[in-house]
Amino acid sequence: MHRKKHMWKMRLVAAGLVAILGISCFQSASASALSKAKNKKSEAQTALDNANSDIENIQSQQQELQSQIDALDADLVNIIMNLDILEGELSDKQTELDNVTAQLAQAQEDEQNQYDAMKKRIVYMYENGDDSYIEALVGATDFSDLLNRLEYAQQIYDYDRNLLTQYQETVQQVADLKSQVETEKAELEEVQQSYQEQQASYESMIAEKQSQMSDFDTQLASAQSLAAQYKATVDEQNEIIRQEQAAAAAAAAQNNNKGNNTTTANNNNGNTTGNNNGSNTGGDSTTGGSTGGGGLNPPFSTSVSGSDVVSYACQFIGNPYVWGGESLTNGADCSGFIKSVYANFGISLPHSSVALQRAGSEVSYENAQPGDIVCYAGHVAIYMGGGQIVHASSPSTGIKTGSATYRSIISVRRVL
Repeated sequence: MHRKKHMWKMRLVAAGLVAILGISCFQSASASALSKAKNKKSEAQTALDNANSDIENIQSQQQELQSQIDALDADLVNIIMNLDILEGELSDKQTELDNVTAQLAQAQEDEQNQYDAMKKRIVYMYENGDDSYIEALVGATDFSDLLNRLEYAQQIYDYDRNLLTQYQETVQQVADLKSQVETEKAELEEVQQSYQEQQASYESMIAEKQSQMSDFDTQLASAQSLAAQYKATVDEQNEIIRQEQAAAAAAAAQNNNKGNNTTTANNNNGNTTGNNNGSNTGGDSTTGGSTGGGGLNPPFSTSVSGSDVVSYACQFIGNPYVWGGESLTNGADCSGFIKSVYANFGISLPHSSVALQRAGSEVSYENAQPGDIVCYAGHVAIYMGGGQIVHASSPSTGIKTGSATYRSIISVRRVL
């Protein structure tokens, strides 16, 4: 009987040991799986953070690129608008040239007709009409009659001579006018060509930046796809960790409920970390806005004298026009000329006739003062006062002065 009790106790102890070993093995396996899950989660979370950082960088670059595209688009709109204005001015100038050409042809014809008529009278009077002329003189009744007849002949000659001179002067005036209109038309054509080249350049730049934007879209889509995968991995590992911790807690509770003499220390100090959802924080930073003109006759905002600007600019009259140049001596284009002149007085301006249309404050032409900038379609000049401008006109005429109203004025800007 005593032996049977002893055997029963031994079996009970053995069963307890087996249970303890099973629980221990389970806890060991559970701890290993939990450790692996935490490691995988940590790796995935790091990758997710990096992917989110890449997304923010790409979005930031996209915003900057979009700002550049918007600015180029705005300039391109101005260029196209100026081209439309130039086409209208060229059409008007061609009409003016056609009219002047017709006037010149008529004046030359009138001159030739008068010359031919005068020659006929001279031939008649001095070559074929000598006898008649002498008879007219001999037939004078007295000395006074003779003088009258001589004076009449001289008057006919003077009339012919004066009329021919007038026709010749008219021909010269019309020829000069035609030359001026041809020069103005050539200048407009040069400006038009320049703007057409600028239009092509801007369109090329916009296309290139839009291509870059497409690349960024592809990169962004790839980064967002990776971020989604890493986020799924993090969520999956969080679920594994939760399950392992729950299983370990259930095993520990079951072991405690057995009521045996084996003390199992099971300290679960696992801190369940919630889902780390990577969030994209996008800050839309919008800059821009146009500066208002400040009225049609704003006060001067610097101590620079407009007359000093004009005097300095006029030192370079006669120097060459060079497309894209900024040298006041070796050559500058219209906006380069203005940029360099005002730079001498510490005023920074863009090398762009389009951008200069937005510089400073707007002024009405009636209130224009020396030193203001007169803006035309595709061209800019410095107002001298008295309705005159100084500007880098064209490759054929260089830096010169002229009338401010020789073309349609788009805007007058005050930057002083």
